[in-house]
Amino acid sequence: MARIVKAPEERRAEIVDTADRLFRQHGYAKCSVEMIIREIGVAKGTFYYYFKSKPDILEAVVDKTLGQVVEMAQSVADAPALSAMQKMEALLGGSHIGNDDSLDVAEMLHLPENRELHELTNIQTVLQLSPILAQIVEQGVGEGVFDVEKPLETIQFLFTGAQFLTDGGMFGFSDAELRARRLVTQTIIEKALGAKPESFSFMNPVRAVK
Repeated sequence: MARIVKAPEERRAEIVDTADRLFRQHGYAKCSVEMIIREIGVAKGTFYYYFKSKPDILEAVVDKTLGQVVEMAQSVADAPALSAMQKMEALLGGSHIGNDDSLDVAEMLHLPENRELHELTNIQTVLQLSPILAQIVEQGVGEGVFDVEKPLETIQFLFTGAQFLTDGGMFGFSDAELRARRLVTQTIIEKALGAKPESFSFMNPVRAVK
């Protein structure tokens, strides 16, 4: 059988997509480079031409997923028919931006060996998503639902704090403790943006009984 020759960009994307699928299917720790190249049907040298190691390809998977999240968020921010609060609910409902795929990637990043990549990903998430959320805040200021002088700086501060404090099991919080902090995060966001109390209740659909 003749060897199939693909353009470098196409081959790299194929490796990333295959690794992404196998990481989700088998788990990052149990998926080897050998499994990836066997699934695609390429030589090991082809893999290492594009990627130095398994963590290297995980970084590519993370970049792809983050890019999809940013694209989705920007499409929501640019939607002319939605109010600022509708856009916030679309992006922050349930305290998470993204879909199940981004949650799977986040789970892989929480492995101890991926801590450095996890931190870099958190930084890029804040840097790339904050301007989009700030765009929505500026719209909300114009609509009279927010009252904040520096939308970008405020969003970056809020996003960084929420991302760090409520990020998985970093602090060893129980589910109840994590939920309590998410409720406080909601209140802080409302006050920082000058929004009405409970206007961000979509972040915590079922409030804890007081």
